[in-house]
Amino acid sequence: MAQAQVIIIGSGPAGYTAGIYAARASLKPVLFAGEKPGGQLMNTTLVENWPGTEAGVMGPELMMEMRNQAVKFGTEIIDKKVTKVDFSGELKKVWVGDELHEAKTVIIATGAAGIMSGVPGEKKFFGRGVATCAVCDAPFYKDKVAMVIGGGDAAVEDTMALTKFASKVYLVHRRDKLRASKVMADRVMNAPKAEILWNTELKQVLGDKLVEKVELYNNKTKQTKEIETKGVFLAIGHKPVTEIFKDQLDLDKKGFIKTKLTYPGATTTSVEGVFAAGDVVDHRYKQAVTSAGMGCQAALDAEKYLENNERKE
Repeated sequence: MAQAQVIIIGSGPAGYTAGIYAARASLKPVLFAGEKPGGQLMNTTLVENWPGTEAGVMGPELMMEMRNQAVKFGTEIIDKKVTKVDFSGELKKVWVGDELHEAKTVIIATGAAGIMSGVPGEKKFFGRGVATCAVCDAPFYKDKVAMVIGGGDAAVEDTMALTKFASKVYLVHRRDKLRASKVMADRVMNAPKAEILWNTELKQVLGDKLVEKVELYNNKTKQTKEIETKGVFLAIGHKPVTEIFKDQLDLDKKGFIKTKLTYPGATTTSVEGVFAAGDVVDHRYKQAVTSAGMGCQAALDAEKYLENNERKE
């Protein structure tokens, strides 16, 4: 059994930034990065909106730089997945299989994953034309045809982001009415470059090395057709990675961790000494830079919590 002052669960911008700040505060954090470290940016190509990188930076390269920076300052990184937690005691318990670790504080940065539709070709072309963040990748589709799958506000926002660059954007929705708010629905229906394909479902993603076209099914006419496109953006929702925290922390109805707004930007959860940052909390912005900012906040909150507890002792 190992004991630490701070355990960080999850990598990605939030986790690695928390590691950087906690390590620089001499808290000697232990970070469990999971079996696939780096978060969603590991599936992203060029990140052009990361501050300070005028030419942009590849997603995996950015994550490796952040990881190395965390290690440089003293973060111990373990590429294993946390399988169980118990936050009921003063010392927080974290298990990796049968291996128990304990800490005075825990920072959760397990992130969220875009919900996949499960159609053939989707997994094969993920990161090669299939993506879940149009705001991140829209500039790559300048003068190209792109496609968004969904019908809510997120799908409309993605469509509108793509229309700034793409020559045409198809919004594919399985119903005959958008779930998006009226303002958003009106916006996309009046967008010159956007075309809504009603009662339509994605059946297959096709291509060679990159996405070239898709097969669509009209659930009203029962007909199928193929449309050429260079990008398919899934906007059917994000699922936070919070399964192991269900009985330990307060979650909202979608599974995101609730934080207490005791002050602006607070990362405190329903359990004292447990903090949360990044996409596991944020269902609005979902950007790498905002996740990194929250990782910083969580580390500072954890540091202050430890200082206050030391004074009490």
